[in-house]
Amino acid sequence: MPEAPLKIGLQAAAQRLEEIDSAFVILFQRGDFSAELYAPKEVDLQQPHEQDEVYIVASGSGIFLRGEERVSFERGDFLFVPAGVVHRFEQFTNDFSTWVLFFGPKIAQEQ
Repeated sequence: MPEAPLKIGLQAAAQRLEEIDSAFVILFQRGDFSAELYAPKEVDLQQPHEQDEVYIVASGSGIFLRGEERVSFERGDFLFVPAGVVHRFEQFTNDFSTWVLFFGPKIAQEQ
């Protein structure tokens, strides 16, 4: 297994995301922890996840929905979502991107 990177810069992460032409790229994984960069285009189609997660907004702004709660967000904000909870980004700017940190044990998803 390759050695874990010492540093992952936002510009390098965004370039990797662009190269694979996806809304997200996994940048680091170790045990039950992973780090990604997420940049949806126009609509956020996420489904609830099996692990707790934290978003740290890298750029842009908009509205974040978590369950029945809605909050505005901007660059630098920290957002937490417990495993299994419906959530998504809405009305976000074209430059929106966020670091995503998944952690903790996985829960069973309802089908």
